[in-house]
Amino acid sequence: MTLRIAMWSGPRNLSTAMMRSFGNRPDTSAVDEPLYAAYLDTTGIDHPGAAEVIASQSPDPATVLRELTTGVVPTAVQYQKHMTHHVLPSTPREPLALLTHAFLIRDPERVLVSYAKVRSEPTLEDLGLPQQVELYERFGGPVVDAADVLRDPRATLTALCAALGLEFDDAMLSWPPGPREEDGVWAKHWYAGVEASTGFATESPGTRDPLPERLRPLLERCLPYYDRLAPYALRP
Repeated sequence: MTLRIAMWSGPRNLSTAMMRSFGNRPDTSAVDEPLYAAYLDTTGIDHPGAAEVIASQSPDPATVLRELTTGVVPTAVQYQKHMTHHVLPSTPREPLALLTHAFLIRDPERVLVSYAKVRSEPTLEDLGLPQQVELYERFGGPVVDAADVLRDPRATLTALCAALGLEFDDAMLSWPPGPREEDGVWAKHWYAGVEASTGFATESPGTRDPLPERLRPLLERCLPYYDRLAPYALRP
């Protein structure tokens, strides 16, 4: 039986690097943000390359979830990179019970600093934090903090794999640079950093950009959601 891992993350949470990490395992195939087209088609929100994204995937979430939960997978493990803000009120929840869930969280201040470089006025809805908490409370699953992944990738990924019933593989620690076949058509707008990477980069606190003051009220709204999940993060 295929292990179908749904990794739920907000944007700018190290999610694409984590997809690279799992996708570099010889037993794993990756799926990149399969609900993105449905999200854009339903909301009409203006994202870079929105029309191209909608044309590249089914915009029907029920169709997408049927494929993710029952479709043929060529590998023993399927890693599904999901953005929590793509889960709208109209997105069916029941099929998700067939997946094995995991959650990737990150300090909201670091998320906002990074995301504001792409969209200058992010909203709570852009970040998907309420949906991440909802999904955790409904389905459970291991939680990992991006800061722990960056601090000690081997130990954190070993703990995550154990929680998912997998053996850790050294291939998860590094990968060749460049694009991947599984990358969505939106990669050219968002993936420049990860395409240049060959592994998890360390983050130096001394070089961090400050949070713009205009985003501090949004940070205060984000923190309770992060604080809800942070105590459950695996500690290597």
